[in-house]
Amino acid sequence: MTIHVVVADDQELVRSGFAMILDAQPDIEVVAEAANGEAAVEAVRRLHPDVALLDIRMPVTDGITACRTITTESTCRTVMLTTFDSGAYVFDALHAGASGFLLKDVRRDDLVHAVRVVAAGESLVAPSVARRLIAEYTSRPPAAPAPPSGRLDVLTARERETLLLLGRGLSNAEIAAELTVSEHTVKTHVGHVLAKLGLRDRIQAVICAYETGLIAVNG
Repeated sequence: MTIHVVVADDQELVRSGFAMILDAQPDIEVVAEAANGEAAVEAVRRLHPDVALLDIRMPVTDGITACRTITTESTCRTVMLTTFDSGAYVFDALHAGASGFLLKDVRRDDLVHAVRVVAAGESLVAPSVARRLIAEYTSRPPAAPAPPSGRLDVLTARERETLLLLGRGLSNAEIAAELTVSEHTVKTHVGHVLAKLGLRDRIQAVICAYETGLIAVNG
């Protein structure tokens, strides 16, 4: 199956470079290029791609706003690309619904891998960006004296454990070892967690683990 992609960046050389790398893959087709977030949103509405590659800082409509619109209106998944790796950008992009976050110095193979992973329904964050995200959460004071305790009541005890380990950044293999179960069982638990909590992917599960107090922000 061919993965259809929209590439949005206000720098033409960067945009065409990413498009060229992706178009060279046998299973990926770049269906449109956009110079700003508004054009990216329109392209997604018109062409219904699988993945939108969005620069954070673009004129007319920025990448985060475009990401929020795209994830609200469609099933298209988004990967954010930027030269800026500050915690605030990461935090805002992930809350907008981004499924991937990479820096523009990403290697060619890692860019292609990210598109494939996100198109398959998973999430991907560059290690340096993941560290920024964790730092962002751990540096913030709790938003309220008591977390919303009822949100996780729909989960079984094992699903709560799975969410906790997801929040700590463990892979399926690592969770399987921690819980002494098979990776297939972990995948099932992860699927149940996402479905019951209405989460798009593992990245949102990480955010949920912090926001519900399952993982202490300053702990």
